[in-house]
Amino acid sequence: MDKFPIIDADIHPSVDGAAVLARLPEPWRTRYAGGNRSSGSLGWWNPNGVNRPDAVIDGRRIEGDPHLLGRHFFDVYGIDYGVLITGGTLHLGLSPEADYAAAVISAVNGVMIEEWLPVDPRFRVALAVYPNDPALAVAEIHRWGGHPGVVQIQMPSGARIPYGQRFFHPIYAAAAEYGLPVAIHPGTEGVGISGPPGAAGYPTSYFEWHTGLVETYIAHLVSLISEGVFTKFPTLKWVMVEGGISWLPPILWRMDKNWKALRMTIPWVDRLPSQIVQEHVLLTTQPLEEPENPKQFHAILEMFDAAKMLMFSSDYPHWDGDTPDFAARQFPAHLRERVMSRTAAELYKLPVPELPLA
Repeated sequence: MDKFPIIDADIHPSVDGAAVLARLPEPWRTRYAGGNRSSGSLGWWNPNGVNRPDAVIDGRRIEGDPHLLGRHFFDVYGIDYGVLITGGTLHLGLSPEADYAAAVISAVNGVMIEEWLPVDPRFRVALAVYPNDPALAVAEIHRWGGHPGVVQIQMPSGARIPYGQRFFHPIYAAAAEYGLPVAIHPGTEGVGISGPPGAAGYPTSYFEWHTGLVETYIAHLVSLISEGVFTKFPTLKWVMVEGGISWLPPILWRMDKNWKALRMTIPWVDRLPSQIVQEHVLLTTQPLEEPENPKQFHAILEMFDAAKMLMFSSDYPHWDGDTPDFAARQFPAHLRERVMSRTAAELYKLPVPELPLA
């Protein structure tokens, strides 16, 4: 792993509640102190828990302290940069109480930017927003969008309506104004004001829910293309965090085929959907599909522009996370440097050294 830089596109810090509370005005401060925090979850049992039980040093969770995270994760794996995504804000993004949720999200952003970023120059922040009131989301982007430590806008993948629809376009306009990609992250499907977590309704186990998360990603991707988001915002990039990889090629094929026959229904889509996706959309590696035969996974990677569309992510400290060395081994040698750092460096405008000539 010392052959190339490493950029981790998905790390989950745990934010201290007292620091959030200190940034909340009334009446939200009293409500937060009383335990009114997010839209909750559907409560399926995961035998692994959410976070790794071994991510503890002297009784303290590593992800809960910026110093510990730098020393016991970044240093251990030689990570040059990491994008910090606060998980609790994803659930808040689907709260029916827009003003309260947006206030807490803003306070969490303040903690990350003012207390975490100064600790370690390798930290970068995904700015969370409340997407279901675009005016509130836009105000938050204008508040922090110009900060050098903010590298993307973060929204939950669970949603009330597909993200391509015009309701959300003011958010994309603000993100494009600051040159920031917009990212979605799973885990909120079915909670708060989102719809059922699956196309057929409500699953009955964590296994079923977790396996079916790709349905949400497919729906949002098709919506983004069919609603002409990238025609309207030609500089916008979209990041699908923690949504898997192998589902992408068949959806691109299906969209291309249907566009050839049905393009009159979406006249603003002026070229093959696959071309638009490969120019504007990126995915992160975790969770990787792991077939018994690695050649089958490599074949999938040849079906789209993996060199420019994939970014390494560990998902640390979640139960199903991938370490950099594990992830790098899954990719053929010619893709490793791109996947592990170069593509993310280009997207997030991060300085990483060029590889020496062989």
